[in-house]
Amino acid sequence: MKKERQATEGLVGLIPRAGALAARAGLDWFLLALIGMILLAWLFPELGVDREPLSLGDVANYGVSLIFFFYGLRLSPGKLKAGLSSWRLHLVVQLSTFVLFPLLILPLRSFFEGGEQELLWLGTFYLAALPSTVSSSVVMVSIAGGNIPAAIFNASISSLIGIFVTPLWMGLFLTSSSGAFDLGSVMGKLVLQVLLPVVLGIVLHRYWGVFAERNKKKLRIFDQVIILLIVFTSFCESFARDMFSGYSLLDLTALGAAMVGLFFLVYGITSAISRLLGFNREDRITAIFCGSKKSLVHGTVMSKVLFPDANIVGIILLPIMLYHALQLLASSVIAQATARKAGWEATGE
Repeated sequence: MKKERQATEGLVGLIPRAGALAARAGLDWFLLALIGMILLAWLFPELGVDREPLSLGDVANYGVSLIFFFYGLRLSPGKLKAGLSSWRLHLVVQLSTFVLFPLLILPLRSFFEGGEQELLWLGTFYLAALPSTVSSSVVMVSIAGGNIPAAIFNASISSLIGIFVTPLWMGLFLTSSSGAFDLGSVMGKLVLQVLLPVVLGIVLHRYWGVFAERNKKKLRIFDQVIILLIVFTSFCESFARDMFSGYSLLDLTALGAAMVGLFFLVYGITSAISRLLGFNREDRITAIFCGSKKSLVHGTVMSKVLFPDANIVGIILLPIMLYHALQLLASSVIAQATARKAGWEATGE
């Protein structure tokens, strides 16, 4: 009995330590909630499909516009101006985000064309065409000791560029394969649902910007709840139509391994380019962390517009969800290691 009690106490004692370790690695409640939403959608797909008494999909649509309105409120013109001068750094980050990623994935299309894994390739290509993250990029750059004003500028401008560039990449692919992609309609929806709220938020920044900054933690929780709702309804549609029946655990494991490989490949290429261009340490850190990230927020939001067939959206979102989790894990470890190395060099140890 005594041994059992000691074992139980030891297990309980491990919980807070495991929680702290998970938090340091980027495994916050949001990533666990994402897994929970998928599990819930698998168990009760009808909750996200039924429109009575309330359509969760419609709630998510309205929430998307609010996400980007609050995002615009938090965009400080002063911080953006502070990062304007490093044009070579900005060019490397944006080319990595919107050119390097897609060009790495595009040649692989022929290996998956016509098979059940084609949707996974499409989701991976969609991931490659997405803009960079905002908050996590700036946080990692800050931890590693990089150029924070440039990180804020690049993360923010990437979100705006992605509203136009992501549909262009996807339009090129979807039009050539199906001929059913209406680029003008898609751009119009994104302008109304995403760009217009951002612009409105920027205009009102001078009045409500302080409020938004003061409540940024609460607004971030709101953002995450809407994303969870989108993920839940998307997977409900896919599970209800039995869209995952053709994919094995091995397929999903291979996809996860491919996401890890993609992250480190882009990370290595961006790092090499930064060194060739003679970037200092701070700019090199910013280029690496901003240029290797992808935004789950934009991925979930744009999927509702770019892929009108709700049945496939759950599968399309799998790569970006895996990449999101893995990029947080990897970049968190790298950022902390970079910060420790800088400390050692500063003290001469």
